[in-house]
Amino acid sequence: MTIKVCDLPVTDRPLYRLTHLDKKYLTNIELLALIIGTDHSIVIAQQLFVTFKTLENIHKATIQELVQIKGIGVSHAGKILACLEIAKRLNVNNEPSKKTNPITAPDMLFEQIKNKVTNYYKEHFFVCSLDTRNNLIAVDEISIGTLTASLVHPREAFEMAIRRHAAYVIIAHNHPSGETDPSEDDLKITKRLVDAGKIMGIEVLDHLIITSNTYLSFKEKCLI
Repeated sequence: MTIKVCDLPVTDRPLYRLTHLDKKYLTNIELLALIIGTDHSIVIAQQLFVTFKTLENIHKATIQELVQIKGIGVSHAGKILACLEIAKRLNVNNEPSKKTNPITAPDMLFEQIKNKVTNYYKEHFFVCSLDTRNNLIAVDEISIGTLTASLVHPREAFEMAIRRHAAYVIIAHNHPSGETDPSEDDLKITKRLVDAGKIMGIEVLDHLIITSNTYLSFKEKCLI
């Protein structure tokens, strides 16, 4: 382990960034580094993502699995799992109430998921699963990064929808720039997922590009 927090410029240290910037600008690695709290915490956090790939996989890991990462003891593993469990319990948007009204227009979905989708500085891709009456079952994060056909594969996109027994899905991702115009990759991946949904019998009803203040519906723009 060669990179130490104390070796970084003060303005690049996670605690400084958390103190002086909005917390949404910190990466997952920086947030985990703050939880770990040692001088090697950034390297340890990076290794966690190399090993487990996603926050969800880290949350699913056991303490015995986490302590296999160099620099993580039982105490640090416990803190990491406790923090991620708290985050899961706070994330009420992930398991919407069964009493919510059916999604009959894109603005209804926007209001339900905008807080979950927009608090990121990178693009995050979500699949919103709906039942046969268009009730929102769950909102699952599929990938992080600019949408490309290689990044968002139909297999991963529909995996959670199948597990949720969804009849329909609406796909959504954020544009941190605040612009809602779809990119060429946005259009390509949407078509690919729509075609895959037809084969799998799970219709893709819409694709929303979401910012903190507004959204673009592919359905409303006749792009789907």
